[in-house]
Order: sequence, then C-alpha cells, then structure tokens
Amino acid sequence: MANDIKYDTFIQEVTHQLGHGGLFLNTKAGDTINTMVIGWGGITIFWGKPIFIAPVRQSRYTHELLEKSSEFSVSVPLKPDENMKKTLAFCGSKSGRDMDKFRKCNITPVGGRSIDVPIIGECPLHYECKIIYKTDIVPNTLDKTIDDKWYPDYHTLYFGEILNCYTI
Repeated sequence: MANDIKYDTFIQEVTHQLGHGGLFLNTKAGDTINTMVIGWGGITIFWGKPIFIAPVRQSRYTHELLEKSSEFSVSVPLKPDENMKKTLAFCGSKSGRDMDKFRKCNITPVGGRSIDVPIIGECPLHYECKIIYKTDIVPNTLDKTIDDKWYPDYHTLYFGEILNCYTI
C-alpha cells in the first residue's frame, strides 16, 4: 500500500543516495520501458513547484526514450542491501538498448499512480514527474575545468514537476 508523503520528506536521504550508489530513473515510450542509474540531480523549487532535476547524457538510451515522453519516475533504494547495490551497479553500467534490465536484474516494474511510467517495486520511495522544461548543457558556457573533467558527451537536464511522492 502506498503512503503519500511531501516531496521533501526524504530530501537528505535522496541527496545521500545520489552520491552513494545512485537512484533509478525510469522511462517509458510506447510499450518500451527502461531504467538507468543517476548519480547527479536533485530536488528543488522552480516556478513555485517542487522539481526533480534529472541529468541524462545525450548518448544514453534513456535520453532517446525521454525525448519521446513527457514523464519519468525516480525510484530510490533507501539503505540498499548488497543485492540492490549489485542491481544499481549493473543498471548503471549496461544499456537498455541491449537488454531488458528489469528482467535481467529481476526487478519489478509497477505501474505509476499518476503517470504512465513504472516505478521499481523493490524500492521504498518514489517520485512521479511530468517534464515541464528541458535544456541542454551548452559547452561554451561551461567552466572549462568542469568540461574537461566531466564531459565526453553532454547532458540534457530534465526538469520534472513532482506530481506524486510516496513510499511503498
């Protein structure tokens, strides 16, 4: 059973998990679902709305799916056990172009409550988001030291209005 919570109830835990194993970013375009792991991003306020900013490199399969969709979900593995840590590592290093990561990792796609994108049933915390803005990193406006260190290819930043936040 899902319990609705305020978007910022677990903000410290989400921020911690971003830097220590990552979060699952889930997408759906048509009948195709995918998950990837993000280690950057976060929750903030823009335009008077709670926003989840999800950076996705333009070379990623998830980027391709997000460009065909208007929604995404984020599933947060709070205090992941060893099995979940292995799942995060796998999903963060393999492409959904090559396999069904849900099937390969034995993780359960569960229908979203307010969007048509699944969540991961094995995670306790979920954000359902509607994309309200996106922007590409512009290389010539980026600090050169950051560009040199972090960018073999650039991100698109997806600003998702948090429509629903809940635990299961």
